[in-house]
Amino acid sequence: MTNTNLDRETLRELADEGNETALDWLADLADEAGDLAELSELLDEGSSRAGFLLTRRATAAGDLRALHRISDAGYDEAGQELERLLKAPADGRRD
Repeated sequence: MTNTNLDRETLRELADEGNETALDWLADLADEAGDLAELSELLDEGSSRAGFLLTRRATAAGDLRALHRISDAGYDEAGQELERLLKAPADGRRD
Protein backbone atom coordinates (compact mmCIF):
# COMPACT_ATOMS: atom_id res chain seq x y z
CA MET A 1 0.00 0.00 0.00
CA THR A 2 3.06 2.26 0.03
CA ASN A 3 2.79 5.31 -2.20
CA THR A 4 5.78 7.64 -2.41
CA ASN A 5 3.50 10.56 -3.31
CA LEU A 6 2.07 10.53 0.22
CA ASP A 7 4.11 11.69 3.18
CA ARG A 8 3.31 11.07 6.81
CA GLU A 9 2.98 14.76 7.64
CA THR A 10 0.29 15.30 5.00
CA LEU A 11 -1.48 12.10 6.02
CA ARG A 12 -1.40 13.18 9.67
CA GLU A 13 -2.87 16.59 8.81
CA LEU A 14 -5.65 14.98 6.81
CA ALA A 15 -6.33 12.43 9.54
CA ASP A 16 -6.48 15.20 12.14
CA GLU A 17 -9.15 16.84 9.99
CA GLY A 18 -11.20 13.64 10.10
CA ASN A 19 -10.15 11.94 6.86
CA GLU A 20 -10.65 8.21 7.47
CA THR A 21 -8.66 7.15 4.40
CA ALA A 22 -5.61 9.07 5.63
CA LEU A 23 -6.01 7.42 9.03
CA ASP A 24 -6.08 4.02 7.30
CA TRP A 25 -2.91 4.89 5.37
CA LEU A 26 -1.16 5.84 8.61
CA ALA A 27 -2.22 2.54 10.15
CA ASP A 28 -0.89 0.58 7.18
CA LEU A 29 2.41 2.46 7.28
CA ALA A 30 2.74 1.84 11.03
CA ASP A 31 1.98 -1.85 10.50
CA GLU A 32 4.58 -2.12 7.74
CA ALA A 33 7.12 -0.52 10.08
CA GLY A 34 6.11 -2.79 12.96
CA ASP A 35 5.30 0.28 15.06
CA LEU A 36 2.82 -1.10 17.59
CA ALA A 37 2.87 2.10 19.64
CA GLU A 38 1.70 4.15 16.66
CA LEU A 39 -0.93 1.53 15.80
CA SER A 40 -2.21 1.73 19.37
CA GLU A 41 -2.37 5.52 19.18
CA LEU A 42 -4.29 5.30 15.91
CA LEU A 43 -6.69 2.81 17.51
CA ASP A 44 -7.24 5.28 20.34
CA GLU A 45 -8.03 7.91 17.69
CA GLY A 46 -10.75 5.64 16.35
CA SER A 47 -9.01 3.91 13.46
CA SER A 48 -10.80 0.66 12.73
CA ARG A 49 -7.95 -0.27 10.36
CA ALA A 50 -5.51 -0.03 13.27
CA GLY A 51 -7.90 -2.19 15.31
CA PHE A 52 -7.96 -4.78 12.55
CA LEU A 53 -4.17 -4.82 12.21
CA LEU A 54 -3.58 -5.01 15.96
CA THR A 55 -6.18 -7.76 16.30
CA ARG A 56 -4.53 -9.76 13.56
CA ARG A 57 -1.15 -9.49 15.31
CA ALA A 58 -2.55 -10.27 18.77
CA THR A 59 -4.52 -13.27 17.48
CA ALA A 60 -1.46 -14.68 15.71
CA ALA A 61 0.53 -14.30 18.92
CA GLY A 62 -2.28 -15.65 21.12
CA ASP A 63 -2.04 -12.45 23.19
CA LEU A 64 -5.28 -12.45 25.18
CA ARG A 65 -4.42 -9.27 27.11
CA ALA A 66 -3.80 -7.34 23.91
CA LEU A 67 -7.08 -8.57 22.46
CA HIS A 68 -8.88 -7.44 25.61
CA ARG A 69 -7.28 -3.98 25.41
CA ILE A 70 -8.11 -3.65 21.71
CA SER A 71 -11.69 -4.66 22.41
CA ASP A 72 -11.90 -2.14 25.27
CA ALA A 73 -10.66 0.52 22.86
CA GLY A 74 -13.74 -0.10 20.75
CA TYR A 75 -12.76 -2.65 18.12
CA ASP A 76 -15.44 -5.31 18.63
CA GLU A 77 -13.81 -7.96 16.45
CA ALA A 78 -10.98 -8.18 18.98
CA GLY A 79 -13.53 -9.18 21.62
CA GLN A 80 -14.87 -11.85 19.28
CA GLU A 81 -11.36 -13.22 18.72
CA LEU A 82 -10.73 -13.15 22.47
CA GLU A 83 -13.87 -15.18 23.12
CA ARG A 84 -12.98 -17.62 20.35
CA LEU A 85 -9.52 -18.20 21.82
CA LEU A 86 -10.90 -18.55 25.34
CA LYS A 87 -13.40 -21.18 24.19
CA ALA A 88 -10.76 -23.27 22.40
CA PRO A 89 -7.90 -24.06 24.80
CA ALA A 90 -4.68 -25.32 23.29
CA ASP A 91 -5.33 -28.94 24.25
CA GLY A 92 -8.97 -28.83 23.19
CA ARG A 93 -10.22 -29.61 26.72
CA ARG A 94 -11.85 -27.59 29.46
CA ASP A 95 -11.63 -29.50 32.73
